[in-house]
Amino acid sequence: MCGCFAIALGAFFPRVAVVLLWIFTRPNWVVGEVGAFGSQWLLPLIGVILLPYTTLTYILLFHFLGGVVGGFAWFFVALAFVIDIAAWFGGAKSGYQYRQPA
Repeated sequence: MCGCFAIALGAFFPRVAVVLLWIFTRPNWVVGEVGAFGSQWLLPLIGVILLPYTTLTYILLFHFLGGVVGGFAWFFVALAFVIDIAAWFGGAKSGYQYRQPA
C-alpha cells in the first residue's frame, strides 16, 4: 500500500516527491559528495522547478542503477523530458480556443 502511494505521489506531484526524497533519504544526489548532479545544488533546484518529471526520473534511475545513468535509461529520462515539455506547452492550443471571440 505504501508503494502505491509513493508511485501516485511521484506521478501526480513530482515536486513533492523530490522534496520528500531530499528530506527522508541521504541526499547524495543533491549536495555534498559527487552524486547524480555532482556537487551542485543549483541544477537540482532548477530541475525541480522547471522539469520535475525529468529530475525525478533521473534521480530514481541514478539510485536504482547504482550511480550510473547510461544506455537505455536515457530513453526514460528523454520520455520524462517530453512529458515536462507537454505539461508546459500542451495547454496552449486549448487556451487559444477559449480566447477566441464567438
